[in-house]
Amino acid sequence: MKQDVSGTSKKYTIWIWILSIVIPVAVAVLFTVRIPGVERLGFLPPIYATINGITAILLVLAVFQIKKGNRIAHERLMKTSMILSVLFLLMYVLYHMTSDSTPFGGVGTIKYIYYFVLISHILLSVIVIPFVLITYVRAISGNFHSHKKIARITFPLWLYVAVTGVIVYLMISPYY
Repeated sequence: MKQDVSGTSKKYTIWIWILSIVIPVAVAVLFTVRIPGVERLGFLPPIYATINGITAILLVLAVFQIKKGNRIAHERLMKTSMILSVLFLLMYVLYHMTSDSTPFGGVGTIKYIYYFVLISHILLSVIVIPFVLITYVRAISGNFHSHKKIARITFPLWLYVAVTGVIVYLMISPYY
């Protein structure tokens, strides 16, 4: 299979960039769509916040496992993290297809902190998509040297997104 400069096969590179563009665009478009006849799915935010928290824990555990040389446990934890991230995204979109955005009710300094965390979370959640996909493809392709190099960037980005997802939920939840 032909490799590009970054060590990811051309076949996968095209799909990675397609998904990295389509996912955020689809989420943005779906925010404007309402599912007719479906009531507000208000039970979802604590569930998808919990999924974010579990994902953060699994990411940290996965790093510990690979540092211990346990590649199988690392792989399982990372695949579970990816599945949880997809579940999060599905629930997040479903919630927003049945609910209006909740305005933050805090005032003063906490308001600025909230918006900083929220905006950085949103921006990095888009930016991390190609990093996660490239990191995963390099691993499943057996290109562990390149995988390790990009994983050092992917891990803190993904962990930040997972943790700040929980923080955003905790900060906005009193205003639901």
